Amino acid sequence: MFSLTFVFLVLKLSFLFCYLSDPRCFWRIKDRENYLGDKEADCFFSMYTKHGYVKNDYFSENLDKKVTLKTIHLISSVYFAAEEINRNSYILPNTSLIVKIECNLIADNVKRIWSLKKKEIIPNYYCKNQRRYLIVLTGPIWITSYILGPFLYFSQTPELYCGHFHLLLNDQEQFPHLYQMTPKDTSLPQGMVSLAVHFRWNWVGVIITDDDHGIQFLSELRAGMESNTVCLAFVTIITYNRKLYLKMYHKYYHQITMSSAKVVIVYGDKESPLQFNFILWKSENIQRLWVSVSQFDIITMIGEFMLNSVHGTLIFSHQQSEMSGFKQFMQTVHPSNYSNDISLAKLWWTYFKCSLPPPDCKTLKNCPTKTLLKRFFVPPLGMSMSETCYNLYNSVYAVAHSLHEMLLQQVDTCSENDGKVLEFNSWKMFSFLKTIQFVNPVGDLINMNQNRERDTEYDIFYIMDFLKHEGLKMKIGRFSGHFPNGQQLFISDEMIEWATDIKQTIASACSVPCRPGLRKYFQEGKAVCCFDCYPCPENEISNMTDMDQCLKCPEDEYANTDQTNCLKKVVTFLDYKEPLGMALTGLAVLFSSLTVVVLCVFLKHRDTPIVKANNETLSYVLLISLIFCFICSLLYIGYPSMVSCILQQTTFAMVFTVSASCVLAKTITVVLAFKITVPGRRLRWLLLSGAPNYIIPICTTIQMMLCGIWLGISPPFVDADLHMVHGHIIIVCNKGSVIAFYCVLGYMGSLALASFTVAFLARNLPDTFNEAKLLTFSMLVFCSVWITFLPVYHSTKGKAMVAVEVFCILASSAGMLLCIFVPKCYLILWRPQINSFHEFRKMHVKNKNIN
Repeated sequence: MFSLTFVFLVLKLSFLFCYLSDPRCFWRIKDRENYLGDKEADCFFSMYTKHGYVKNDYFSENLDKKVTLKTIHLISSVYFAAEEINRNSYILPNTSLIVKIECNLIADNVKRIWSLKKKEIIPNYYCKNQRRYLIVLTGPIWITSYILGPFLYFSQTPELYCGHFHLLLNDQEQFPHLYQMTPKDTSLPQGMVSLAVHFRWNWVGVIITDDDHGIQFLSELRAGMESNTVCLAFVTIITYNRKLYLKMYHKYYHQITMSSAKVVIVYGDKESPLQFNFILWKSENIQRLWVSVSQFDIITMIGEFMLNSVHGTLIFSHQQSEMSGFKQFMQTVHPSNYSNDISLAKLWWTYFKCSLPPPDCKTLKNCPTKTLLKRFFVPPLGMSMSETCYNLYNSVYAVAHSLHEMLLQQVDTCSENDGKVLEFNSWKMFSFLKTIQFVNPVGDLINMNQNRERDTEYDIFYIMDFLKHEGLKMKIGRFSGHFPNGQQLFISDEMIEWATDIKQTIASACSVPCRPGLRKYFQEGKAVCCFDCYPCPENEISNMTDMDQCLKCPEDEYANTDQTNCLKKVVTFLDYKEPLGMALTGLAVLFSSLTVVVLCVFLKHRDTPIVKANNETLSYVLLISLIFCFICSLLYIGYPSMVSCILQQTTFAMVFTVSASCVLAKTITVVLAFKITVPGRRLRWLLLSGAPNYIIPICTTIQMMLCGIWLGISPPFVDADLHMVHGHIIIVCNKGSVIAFYCVLGYMGSLALASFTVAFLARNLPDTFNEAKLLTFSMLVFCSVWITFLPVYHSTKGKAMVAVEVFCILASSAGMLLCIFVPKCYLILWRPQINSFHEFRKMHVKNKNIN
């Protein structure tokens, strides 16, 4: 038996996708002349057996005139199953199932039931020669079983309830004789939540009836919603008390109209005032997408679907197959009433095979009317069964298969009335029934074991109005509890796109979804589905809709402008190939070349007064140091390395110290040269001994000691700055010890300031080739450049910082070159008559005579 169940389950799962790819559609005509709509009557289907083939007396005593059209549909399903069984010699050989039907028991016989005047009302209460019933099938109204159930138990008659599952009837202590054919809707809340998640509805209303059934459903639904971030917009609990209902009607109305939820789940007892609620809301033109179960798939007394909306209705129905031959049976039993497809379509849904999409229309709403009407009447058309009909059909087969097992196991039976009536033990048959499983004629596995895990499977239908008097129902998917979480819902996207516009028009959400680049900010005191959208912080992204938290980009990546993706940062440095690097390199080469030219000019004219007058040796040393100043700027350009980082700082410090000390030595030389010409001065030995020249090695040694300390404590190194410039990784030489760097820079500045001060004081000394003014101006340029460097350097970022430092090196070096040596080159090259000893003596004599 277990192997049969397993094989059946595997087959059902294997053909799941095939089933959805070959969909079934249904259509129905709204019979506005039938003021009862789909109202159902309570019925007892009492069953017993007879020998041989015995045909049931269909609709005896004008039963069809006493019940509603929907009840005729239910009765026909029982007769149809009994007829198939009686003609099948394998199930019950030489035995027939006979069904006696009694309807409207509550309305017609309640007084006689309580007075016990009519004994036939209570099956199995009999005297001599009175019939004993094997079992009673009841439905679809649960209250009938609830009231009359105890009498069936007292008369020792088992009962199969075929209506929708009800908690009150599940009490085995109160109803030990009753078995419910419909399983409990354990998977229904999960299925509806899965549907909401699939369509991204996170703001959903719920309408239930005020009973244990509805409250338990709400509890399970709420738990499923919380785990899937779906929120309840409102909960309307419809009371059974009609007086209280009239007082609460306006509250119910305002709850649904004031809510922004566009999707509403409906669950409960359709016999409650809930049905009246929807009839009134129809007149108020309340339009929502309703999600409910098959018992609300009915037409009301006004000739409209109970859950009527321009958006349509989604119905969860227990899985069932179409019955071949049921349509022909209906037409055979009622040849006058159901002779054609129109009459059958007024009674219930008629199914037809619909291809997707029709050749001449892409969507259902765009289909021409003639095209759809032609498709409705294309064979094969069949009469479908409601869920209660299908349960009744399977109940009859369950009884037959139980009797079949009893016959196989030779359980005691007896015959009465000359062998015409075959008596079985009802309770033994009932014990067989509650454990049996079988395959019905349409291939569905029916397992009657109440102790098994009953993960219910549901078909999902979409119902909509078509034209004015017709309705269309299409299967768009299914939900199966057999699959793991996340794989239980199957939706035919092709059917959705053709038949509905749910994805395009229905957006049931408390807040507008946060697009990528934004994150959700939850509002205090409100549901988690209600939130604001805030931009992600800097360098964080959200690449999906409705993200709770933004994701921080890795260190080597940065967020794009929309903050939806992390992009690789661009590695950048002051490169020779880029325009700025090329320009600085060109300036360095140009000025270093110019300095070499000046040096050559001085060497060529080294015997001229203008060269000899200003300490020839110091001029050569200064020019050579300026060449290295220009060349050391090239160490700052290109991809940094450990060697280049150390060299650029130490070389810069040393050569500029030499340059500044040369200027200081030249300035002191000028002062000394003037002082020794004053009578009584004894400083001639300082000038003759070359004492000013010792300034250069002394100052350089001090700077060398500072650089050595710098390199020993915290030398420069290659560093990658990931945050300085957005979207870039700046490769720079880190100074290491910033204090040491500024000590070195400050020392050079002090030398320059000393040179500037001495030169400024000596600027007006009367000497023919006095260069004090030139030295003063050169040191003014030097100090101005480096004083400006400090704020500019700290206000720039990335490779611009390096460019500023290179520019200051070039500018300060060029300032000294141009201010000190260009005027001299001008005299040497373009005023040679002045630069001669003869002219020098004439000028000296002239000045002496003037004095």
